[in-house]
Amino acid sequence: MPIIEISSLDHPGLELFRSLTEAQLRKRLEPEKGIFIAESPKVIRVALQAGMRPVALLCEKKHLTGDAKDIVAHCPDIPIYTGSRALLSQLTGYVLTRGVLCAMQRPQLPEAADVCREARRIVVIDGVVEATNIGAIFRSAAALGMDAVLLTQNTCDPLNRRAVRVSMGSVFLISWTWLQGPVTELHTLGFRTAAMALNDSAISLNAPQLKQEPKLALVMGTEGDGLPSATISSCDYVVRIPMAHGVDSLNVAAASAVAFWELAQKVE
Repeated sequence: MPIIEISSLDHPGLELFRSLTEAQLRKRLEPEKGIFIAESPKVIRVALQAGMRPVALLCEKKHLTGDAKDIVAHCPDIPIYTGSRALLSQLTGYVLTRGVLCAMQRPQLPEAADVCREARRIVVIDGVVEATNIGAIFRSAAALGMDAVLLTQNTCDPLNRRAVRVSMGSVFLISWTWLQGPVTELHTLGFRTAAMALNDSAISLNAPQLKQEPKLALVMGTEGDGLPSATISSCDYVVRIPMAHGVDSLNVAAASAVAFWELAQKVE
């Protein structure tokens, strides 16, 4: 396997890890050429098991025969860059988590219709831009029985390095794709839509009619302003979480976990 010991961060090939921005890695106009970065052995293992294709590995020298030994063995045909902790810690913008980074080919995403075909419960993430919240929502969606995730075009990329890390690799465990049109297009796929919003006409999250819906899409809005009024008015339901002690709202990641637990088909 091509293990390359580096003595300088200017070594050819390290641009993937050192200097490219998330936008440059993503190559939105040419997704087949895009790259994302997974970090930490646990997250990288989940990605590999889900079929993600590695492009290059950056690993502290001690981990080659330690925490990342199995990952190294799984990647015999890609460059594996290694060096001391002192050297690798100088990487601009990339403080290593558990000593291992893996650049991977971005997967080709399915159409929304394909993602939703067999789904009963999905979440639509509308305009959420904080990567930490995206990662947390994906982790809850995978853990609590949601079938798929759709994202509007103004939402943070789930393969953002921080989102992948916070999700603990859950972005590789649940089907997801970008929603190309308005939320109302889900009606043509057989879904009723439920906007999570603070609204005087909102029904409680535990309302029986929500659980009885055969196909339900939960629509979650931004961290600060919530969903646009036009999106709320276009949904079949407006839903709020009952709360105590005068608290009126939760962070979007926390609210999503509560909603998924209540409405997703429970794992037996």
